[in-house]
Amino acid sequence: MTAADAEEYFDFQPCSSAGLPDPAPLLENLATSVVEILLGVRDVQQIARWVTEPTYDCLARRALTARRARARRAVREVPGFEISRVRACHSADGVVEGAVVVRSAGRTRAVAIRLEGLDGRWRATSVSVL
Repeated sequence: MTAADAEEYFDFQPCSSAGLPDPAPLLENLATSVVEILLGVRDVQQIARWVTEPTYDCLARRALTARRARARRAVREVPGFEISRVRACHSADGVVEGAVVVRSAGRTRAVAIRLEGLDGRWRATSVSVL
C-alpha cells in the first residue's frame, strides 16, 4: 500500500443518506452554535465533532476576528437571537445543503451549511454566515 492509498483508506468515508438521521435538527443546532461562537459565548471546540478540519479552522479564525472587533468596540452585552426557519435540500445522496434564518433585534441573517455523510454521521463541510 502506497502513502496515497493509506491516506485515502484512513480518510473520512462517504456514506448514503439512507443510513443517516434527519439533518434538520443538526442544521438548527449547528447554526445556533456558530452564531454563539461568533458572539463569543461558545468555544469553537464544542462543535469540532460535527465539522471537518477546514471548516473548524475557518470558524476559529472568524471567531478570533469577531472577538477582536468586539474588544475594539468595547461590546459587553450579548444580543439575543432566535432561529426562525430551517430549510434542507438533499442535493445528492449523502449531501444536504441547508439554510437557517437567524433573527435578532437589529438584523436577520442566514447561516448556510453543507452537510456530508461521512463515517456514518453528518459532518459540516462548509459553514457561511450571510
